[in-house]
Amino acid sequence: MPQRRVITGRSQEPRRRFAEELRALRAEKGVSLRQVGERVGWDWSLFGKMEKGETLGGPEVVQALDTYYGTPGLLLALWELAAGDHTQFRERYRRYMALEAEAVSLWHFAVSVLPGLLQMPGYAREVLAAGGLKGDELEQQVEARMGRRELLAGEDAPPFRTILSEAVLRTPLRDAGEWRGQLEHLAEVGERPNVTVQVLLQSAGMHGLMGFEVWYLQLPDASTVVYTENGYRGELIEATAPVLRLQRAYDALRDLALSPAESRKFILRTLEEVPCDPST
Repeated sequence: MPQRRVITGRSQEPRRRFAEELRALRAEKGVSLRQVGERVGWDWSLFGKMEKGETLGGPEVVQALDTYYGTPGLLLALWELAAGDHTQFRERYRRYMALEAEAVSLWHFAVSVLPGLLQMPGYAREVLAAGGLKGDELEQQVEARMGRRELLAGEDAPPFRTILSEAVLRTPLRDAGEWRGQLEHLAEVGERPNVTVQVLLQSAGMHGLMGFEVWYLQLPDASTVVYTENGYRGELIEATAPVLRLQRAYDALRDLALSPAESRKFILRTLEEVPCDPST
């Protein structure tokens, strides 16, 4: 077996470093992406995305590549560094936003906060401020979030389904008037033909998506990608096996949720519980 070459001049940023090593190993072996896919057993397009830095793939894929390239543990170690790099959160989110804009169908689970596509300005401002934003940056982010809502407007708007944990509707805004307006907007949007809103009651018990928000995007080529977020980091998942597992978890969650009609009644009952502003 040839001696491992000394690597110099490579990126110190973990995600780019991982992608560079993948490209270098394939070039050294003198094989095409398609040949790698045939030998390793995954769709070759996944390896192209990994080499471009668009996705990290899953650990099982990386282990298979380690075996194929004869680099036991090297790629997996680089993958772990890349996956644990919190500075990549914004980069992954930008990639997600680009995919969201071209999605032909979206579905979502909210564990604690309404999805940005359904937020009113007052709600978005309070949520973003709670995350530490303030001043001009806060207002810019509120404006950007309001712009996202255009995705669900118009004749060509994609279908969108969201399942809201009951905790989302049990966590009001400090301003009762803003909270009332947000619930009214949620009830109105839920009546649109392309939007489905369901509520998952706390009594439904444990499920496979506890603890993190999940977005599913079906793309024009019929593939599905998933974006998960837990408040501290986000991960864009494109590898087939984990996407399928998360899809099955969502299907099971949908079976536990209230029907759209019952969910609307729940939202309206919640709206009725909001105290009215005292008359002056």
